Amino acid sequence: MRVVHTTGYVYDAPVTRSFNEARLTPRADSRQNVILNRVETVPSTRSYRYTDYWGTAVTAFDLHAPHTELEVTGSSVVETEPFAGPADELSWAELHNDVVSDRFDELLAPTGYVPRDRRLASVARQLARGVEPAKAVVRAAEWVYSEMDYIAGTTSVQTSAVQAFAERQGVCQDYAHLTLVLLRSMGIPSRYVSGYLHPQPAVEIGRTVAGQSHAWIEAWTGGWWGYDPTNNIAIGEQHASIGVGRDYADVPPLKGIFSGSGSTDLEVVVEITRLA
Repeated sequence: MRVVHTTGYVYDAPVTRSFNEARLTPRADSRQNVILNRVETVPSTRSYRYTDYWGTAVTAFDLHAPHTELEVTGSSVVETEPFAGPADELSWAELHNDVVSDRFDELLAPTGYVPRDRRLASVARQLARGVEPAKAVVRAAEWVYSEMDYIAGTTSVQTSAVQAFAERQGVCQDYAHLTLVLLRSMGIPSRYVSGYLHPQPAVEIGRTVAGQSHAWIEAWTGGWWGYDPTNNIAIGEQHASIGVGRDYADVPPLKGIFSGSGSTDLEVVVEITRLA
């Protein structure tokens, strides 16, 4: 599929300098093959790329001339495949040994978006009872799907999993964070995945449709594998992943700082085209 992700900023006063990071490059792994990727800006900038701590490709750029608008476009062509399923399904005893706990300590610890919560920890224990870890992952995602209502605008990028659960409303970011609370309460290493979801997987080849950024989770039960709690489905060809981390804070599509006064208007457009 081809994905074009455009973000436009309009400032009501000139910005004299800005420093930015874009995470708009699909991951190249056993499930994905990146055929083409470029990140372009208007005004044009000189950028450089690096791979961050979590393995996500980052395009960094800065502007040192006054500007009132900034447009950042990530264009990619990526081949995707479904996850084969849970790899090397471990038992709870194998998953909870000291070697695994030490190796994945950062993906078991609470974060600002994925805090500890006594009530959710109790739910996690109930969901894990009587099944192996891989099945508990699916149970957790199914539970989140059944408990939450997908309503855009009810939460923001600052909302934690516990705050979203209190309202029983949210978007994909909240579904992913809430699932991570449950999985980490079970002692299952788990991470947040940012990417894109083709909203019409059966659409004809070559037709461009309006898409959006998406989020889901990956769990480690002997190997990494993914599940989409927002739609209660396994990760398939319609999912294209960009980055992974402990939570949203590790993988925002764009972040930066600027020098200047005034407010900012933001517009985001994602277009997805099935190519095969």
